[in-house]
Amino acid sequence: MQRRHLLQLAALSAAPASLLAGRAAFAQSADAIRFGCPVPMSGAFAANGKFADLGMKLAIEQYGSVLKRPLAYTVLDTEGKPATAVRKVQEASQQQGAKFFAGGILSSEALAMGKEAEKAGGIFITTAGADEITGKDCNPATFRWSVPTFGAIEQTVRPLIATMPKAKRWYTITPQYVFGEGLLGAAKNIFQEKGIEHVGNSYHSLNEKEFSGYLTNAMAAKPDVLLLLNFGAQSSAALRQAVSFGMHKNMTILMAWASGLEQFDELGADLCDGVYFGAQYWHTADTTLNKDLVKLTADKLKIVPNYSLAGSYVCTKILIDGIVKAGTVDQKAVIAALEGMKYEGLTGTEEIRKADHQVIKDYYLLKGKAKSKMKNPADYVDVVSSGKSFLAVDKTGCKLA
Repeated sequence: MQRRHLLQLAALSAAPASLLAGRAAFAQSADAIRFGCPVPMSGAFAANGKFADLGMKLAIEQYGSVLKRPLAYTVLDTEGKPATAVRKVQEASQQQGAKFFAGGILSSEALAMGKEAEKAGGIFITTAGADEITGKDCNPATFRWSVPTFGAIEQTVRPLIATMPKAKRWYTITPQYVFGEGLLGAAKNIFQEKGIEHVGNSYHSLNEKEFSGYLTNAMAAKPDVLLLLNFGAQSSAALRQAVSFGMHKNMTILMAWASGLEQFDELGADLCDGVYFGAQYWHTADTTLNKDLVKLTADKLKIVPNYSLAGSYVCTKILIDGIVKAGTVDQKAVIAALEGMKYEGLTGTEEIRKADHQVIKDYYLLKGKAKSKMKNPADYVDVVSSGKSFLAVDKTGCKLA
């Protein structure tokens, strides 16, 4: 593991005293507006959860209070398991009075928590990717900041095909759950449209750590492009093993859903060089809110914001701004305030689509650069392109009305 990544993880367990003291002070007030951060703090996706925890901390401390009431929050370790996630949301709502939740890194847990938050009279906003969250399984209390699987594939696979028209053979490696299926289905649609030969796919479980067998199958198929559809530690392991096999010398590698800076810190520049990545967020975005967040994390944490931190920060901020706009913490009033809300976000002008509660925002295609070309320790990639791609509401399956 890279030294920089180790230092960042150390910062997670030793957050500045001002953050921890502020959180404790807010939590002591019986009148506090209570938030929950339900994310995996243990298991394969723990690093993502720990950065997400910091993101909510920053937003809660930055606002301090709204409606003349202090803000408080509790981190809830979902362990990446839907049943555990639902139980933690229930407990936070019933025992602590938490009604506002931002989290759910995995789609399976996010889908379950959105339904539970609605039942509890709360509101849930997530960065998970499955189309169903703002599609057929949408509900009035659930919102989503991140671009779903459809948009992630549209803004990575499609521009890469345009850039490399001779790359006609693609192989996919897919986690076998709702998120992976969404990415794979969207990719297959583009393959069919563009005359791409899908030469094979390997499914794996959420517990998989060893990818050599899947990669051997991929090499045997002799693709022009290896498309990784997994996430977090699993996509890192798959890429690391693919590079160790020398696959990056014989084919282009695209990771459709990277977790951004924290992942690049872990992998290191040598593994990222020449690899394409899809990303929800990149810290060089030229927007006022992003510049403010970069300064805030530098001042408070001495780090550059990554996707898990930034996503949690902006989701928490959206909820707080909705409360302020509504002038109350009433569930229906805050939902109404959020619907259609347009604001200057981390990626530029962002808007919460009223019909399905999907935030309309950019998704990025990045390309790893050589270590010798990095201008600073966080300069792992060049932004190749960015754009907005979303299913029309009548195609999502969402029926909120």
